[in-house]
Amino acid sequence: MAAWRTRAAVVVLALLPLSAVACSSGSDEGPVAEAPAAEVCGGFEKDAPSTAALRAVMGTDRFTSSLSEPEKAIEALREAAAVGPNSETGKPRAQAVPFCWLLPAEGGEASLRVLLRPELEVPERDPRFGDGVTYFSSGGRAYASDSSASVFFRCRMDAPAHEIVVQTRVEGPTGGKSSGEDARVRVITLANAAARGVAADLGCKDTGLSSGVPAKSVAVSP
Repeated sequence: MAAWRTRAAVVVLALLPLSAVACSSGSDEGPVAEAPAAEVCGGFEKDAPSTAALRAVMGTDRFTSSLSEPEKAIEALREAAAVGPNSETGKPRAQAVPFCWLLPAEGGEASLRVLLRPELEVPERDPRFGDGVTYFSSGGRAYASDSSASVFFRCRMDAPAHEIVVQTRVEGPTGGKSSGEDARVRVITLANAAARGVAADLGCKDTGLSSGVPAKSVAVSP
């Protein structure tokens, strides 16, 4: 009788859809919830340009985000602004935190991460990047390769917070079908949308972040 029950349980489990048995990060917390882009990670992808960019990059518009920690990431930036840089090293006190980590609801190896990191300064253009990146006009500095993008913006919150520079970095799936300028425009659109969402959550003033799709930036000769 025990053996029969075991076989029956295996059959029932095999008939369940994958989403009904998948668990978050291997835990026993229950099914992983799936949702459209506008409802995950604070909904930073809810505007039309970023929604279209996310679908083009990931090939779907439904995701799971159980590995995301948007509240923790925002709180880490608040703490960094409250205490300022480390007085001994001159470096930011907080490390990069995964604000958003999206996986396709239907499964697969593709994933997209948004990382937040407090910085001391907006970086200069780096000639070592060469043609490997395209620069865009948003915040203090913005650039993208085919599968990653970073937007840096200055954030001044209400006193007594120190001004900080926030890096919003998107790391997208590699080996995708698209590459070149179109791919870079899509990934910078996502990074910029995330930066705008983070800036709004923090209450940053005068960030210089563009709306929609950032325009390409041409280097200015000294």
